Amino acid sequence: MAAQEHLHEVIIREQHLDAYGHVNNAAYMVLFEEARWEWITPNGFGAKRVQEIQYGPVLLEATIRFKREIKLREKIRISTILKEQKGILSYIYQEMIKEDGQIGAEGTFVLALFDLKARKLMKPTPEWKHALGLE
Repeated sequence: MAAQEHLHEVIIREQHLDAYGHVNNAAYMVLFEEARWEWITPNGFGAKRVQEIQYGPVLLEATIRFKREIKLREKIRISTILKEQKGILSYIYQEMIKEDGQIGAEGTFVLALFDLKARKLMKPTPEWKHALGLE
């Protein structure tokens, strides 16, 4: 089964901006993370569930490419898709798509499951695979 694309809409607010009047580089990380949570939460893997089962996703690597300026009150769509599940690693690709269809930013993220009790990475569970759209 191929993973499905998830779309999350955001309006850029004042708190997302830097002194230049466009999205601050740190805000991109926050917005991409918000979109990932909005992707997995409806699939049964939200923050509440993580606290119950005591394991959840942890970010191991992030690469963001800033392609076009995104400004105040722009409505963007963040596309999220699982590109590959390889061993314990989940490779996620995300794009911030401006209203005119241009890509404002794109990112690749490597996630794994983290056992909150043992404090170590763990193998993907069926529940995690379901959250990613694999099962």
